[in-house]
Amino acid sequence: MVVGDNGLAIERVVREYTSIREIRGPLVIVDGIPDAAYDEIVEVELPTGEKRKGRVLETARGYAVVQVFEGTTGVTPIGTKVRFLARTLEIKVSEEMLGRVFSGLGEPIDGGPPVISGEWRDVNGDPLNPAARDYPEDFIQTGVSAIDGMNPLVRGQKLPIFSGSGLPHNMLAAQIARQATVRGEEEEFAVVFAAIGVMYDEAMFFRKFFEETGAIKRTAMFLTLAEDPPMIRLVTPRAALTLAEYLAFELDMHVLVILTDMTNYCEALREISAAREEVPGRQGYPGYMYSDLASIYERAGRVRGGKGSITQMPILTMPNDDITHPIPDLTGYITEGQIVLSRELWNRGIYPPVNILMSLSRLRGEAYDKTREDHANVSDQLYAAYSRAVELRSLAAIVGEESLSEVDRKYLRFAEAFEQRFIKQGFYENRSIEETLEIGWEVLSILPESELYRIKDEYIRKYHPKYRRQYSQRTS
Repeated sequence: MVVGDNGLAIERVVREYTSIREIRGPLVIVDGIPDAAYDEIVEVELPTGEKRKGRVLETARGYAVVQVFEGTTGVTPIGTKVRFLARTLEIKVSEEMLGRVFSGLGEPIDGGPPVISGEWRDVNGDPLNPAARDYPEDFIQTGVSAIDGMNPLVRGQKLPIFSGSGLPHNMLAAQIARQATVRGEEEEFAVVFAAIGVMYDEAMFFRKFFEETGAIKRTAMFLTLAEDPPMIRLVTPRAALTLAEYLAFELDMHVLVILTDMTNYCEALREISAAREEVPGRQGYPGYMYSDLASIYERAGRVRGGKGSITQMPILTMPNDDITHPIPDLTGYITEGQIVLSRELWNRGIYPPVNILMSLSRLRGEAYDKTREDHANVSDQLYAAYSRAVELRSLAAIVGEESLSEVDRKYLRFAEAFEQRFIKQGFYENRSIEETLEIGWEVLSILPESELYRIKDEYIRKYHPKYRRQYSQRTS
């Protein structure tokens, strides 16, 4: 039932056509369609009786361009029936989906029963009124020092991970999914995990990891493999976010959404755009890729007056490690910062190989207010000292370390300790923010006190290893 131009309710019924004009890649062009709607779901029945789903990508007077989710192999102009179902793509969402594994279309693939209870919801979601959005806050402790200490995540934020081929972004995402908690609250995050066009071994890594650690009990997984059609890759993150919105805004749960790999999503977008013969933008990607990515990323946040929240950590692999590539470039404009992984650190055996100087969390000030009084000062000082140390490394490579001053050589020792003791940690190591800050103070103690110019004197007297015992004795 829909509303017509005259304001009266009119009924739209299923319409069946056999007038296929052309089959172009994953697209089917159907003639003689007077009233197809954009994003309308269709059912394509092959001459063999097999049925596939699709949706309307483009419509005009007299024809409709239909994208078939499962691909057009076996579809023929003669004998194929196309039914227009007068509705958009929906999936059933329910709390019972936690602990289960689904396809990109929300269908169970773990051998379990279908989802019985719940609600049917449009995968495109309901846009949040900007006036109803609440500002992201509340520090999320991931247990990873390079994130918690330097670029902390807050509830309701969207903070992507920029990685490269062969780097351990999957391990980092799995570790965060297992360890993420909001301090002061016993409730764990519900995790909605969407694997978009990944290799089979990657999909099995995540599934095995969540099962072995017990995190699967609070995780809903949506898996799409590299061999799946591009349309399935485009639907997967939207299906996952539809469940996340239901859990957060209907059941008041705190949800962490991990989307990997958004590069595969954008490649599918480019493939569909090329099949539609659209005018390409930068590097062949469609000109509307920015708004398309925004329609996914902006489904994170909090609603004023509500208890639930959606926090997003999209993961993307930068082609050729190029951070200026259109995918990371546009993602950086939409999201509130980025965690950048370093190939150089990974080659030196440092996990997680987070490039501190290229990473950023635009909401870290909100997190500092919820942790410890010295957090902001320690983070700023670590940034300043490490930045100077990296410059001195380049200088030492030219003139030799013996040509540097004693203070400069201490900066080099600080950089090594910072990378080996602060950034580097075990895959199963879950550090509290207090442990992270203590390690930060230990590596800063390598430098003379006169170099700690970004830290208040009162914090130095209270937390510096040189004075900590004296301070605790005075206050005990």
